[in-house]
Amino acid sequence: MTTMEIKLWNDKREREMYDNFGELYAIIKATERLEKAYVRDIISPQEYELECQKLIAHFKTLASTLKDTVPSIERFADTYKMECPAAINRLVVSGVPATVEHRATAAASASTSAATVAECVQNFITSMDSLKLNMVAVDQVHPLLSDLYASLNKLTILPPDFEGKTKMKEWIARLSKMGAADE
Repeated sequence: MTTMEIKLWNDKREREMYDNFGELYAIIKATERLEKAYVRDIISPQEYELECQKLIAHFKTLASTLKDTVPSIERFADTYKMECPAAINRLVVSGVPATVEHRATAAASASTSAATVAECVQNFITSMDSLKLNMVAVDQVHPLLSDLYASLNKLTILPPDFEGKTKMKEWIARLSKMGAADE
């Protein structure tokens, strides 16, 4: 009995493309599982946030690499019948872990302290310094703005519709739709 070799790609470039497709598929599926685990309280909020931030960072880097090959992540998910609405929302629409996105409600029960205000100021100054130093790539700015948004949500003295919070959320959403190397 002879074995027949089946080629899945024609050249090195095509092989790299399929490897990247596999990685993108894995990131989306892992994010969907992580979202379900968090909703079902199987994973702690701290573990969820750490792992979700890693997946978002990996996704942004890979999505910028594949921007010419995969113009729409939603279409990619449909093509491969992924059925991952929570992952698409987290990776493409929101761009931040649910714990960061919904921290305002959790912070409402905690009292505002000087440390929280100091954290906001520190994150604001760090973000401004980054922009002044012309560090404007998405992968440089997004984590800083996410930290600032998270610390703003911890402040119970700010209303949920505070202009600074809404602007930060808009900017984070805008950056989430861009590639990691975009400016």
